[in-house]
Amino acid sequence: MHRTILHVDQNAFYASVEMLARPALRTVPCAVAGDPVNRHGIVLAKNQLAKKAGVQTGEAIWEAKQKCPGLILVPPDYPRYIHYSRLARELYRQYTDRVEPFGIDECWLDLTGCPKDDGFAVAEEIRERMKTEFGLTVSIGVSWNKIYAKLGSDLKKPDATTLITPANYRELVFPQPAKSLLYVGSSTNRKLRRMGVRTIGQLAGLEPSFLRSIFGVVGLSLHAFAAGLDQTPVARYGREVPIKSVGNSITARHDLYTESDIKAVTYMLTESVASRLRDAGMAARTVQIYMRDYQLYNFERQAPLPQPTQLCSEIAPAALRLIMDNFRPGQWIRSLGVRASRLIPESRLNQETYLPDEKQREAVWRLEDTIDTLRSRYGGLAVRRGISMVDRSLTEHDIKSENVIHPVGFFGP
Repeated sequence: MHRTILHVDQNAFYASVEMLARPALRTVPCAVAGDPVNRHGIVLAKNQLAKKAGVQTGEAIWEAKQKCPGLILVPPDYPRYIHYSRLARELYRQYTDRVEPFGIDECWLDLTGCPKDDGFAVAEEIRERMKTEFGLTVSIGVSWNKIYAKLGSDLKKPDATTLITPANYRELVFPQPAKSLLYVGSSTNRKLRRMGVRTIGQLAGLEPSFLRSIFGVVGLSLHAFAAGLDQTPVARYGREVPIKSVGNSITARHDLYTESDIKAVTYMLTESVASRLRDAGMAARTVQIYMRDYQLYNFERQAPLPQPTQLCSEIAPAALRLIMDNFRPGQWIRSLGVRASRLIPESRLNQETYLPDEKQREAVWRLEDTIDTLRSRYGGLAVRRGISMVDRSLTEHDIKSENVIHPVGFFGP
């Protein structure tokens, strides 16, 4: 059955919400960003005037200021953003119960079989209602699958609707860069470029079996996404999506270039990851690390863990080894992330493998669980590791309570 799927993306969401609260910001270049003194952050969103000045989302504050000296910086107000995000989702639910959030400012809607199933007409109606009822603009992609709908919402910004159909997708989608396809990260894109694949059309033209030989089973998904064959359903609103990985990352307050600094931040991040694994009743079989250096070069690495675990004392050393194995002298790290993946329920821990040191691991689990309890009662910084005292400016973060989930994962390291 032909589906009708919308992807709604709120334009420059954080900046747009700030301009609602302070209309004067509409007349000046402004950006939502972290603390410019400590540089605990980057540009999270910018308005159109800042965009015209060359400011880019994701770049460091000092870089944005170089491009646009008059840039007005506004600290993020997450409670306000969550409020408007919920208002938007309630509006979408007036059209369908299949509303799947993708981060705080994006949603898929499946109108298939609904009374109002004319995708373009509904998209135009939603665009107008968002402006008149909330004062916010959105870009909407309309297609028969989630991947093309998402791509459509990216093609025209701001305040636009793009319709991608079986009649025009070769014209609209195929010329687009392969990296614009959802889930194609920088490392996958580099592999594709080495293969001579630059566009979505070129990717769609490859044999699925060939892509599988290069990327494994992920190659089949890449082909399906590029060719418009994705059948992934839109989840019903409020339905819990199974957890596939747990991760945390941070942009450090100053670049990391010593092993002690890197270790302190790695353990701080991993403590949050391990605690969240225990909260979810899951254990990880793989650890992944993400690094971004001062030249804004990103890369990811992963490695299997010796045994499934939900302990910081086992995940952190593995993550640190991955980082140090790929850390070069003179390479200053700006952002760092740790992720636990290939999860299994903790009930399967004893079924997965026999461990001769099980009593010792149980004692460590009790210790880490007790620390969780103390932190939940007295605050995330109530109990800290000695390594975190090396440079408190790097570790004065309650990572778990500050956790912000980002929806996009990438294929392959």
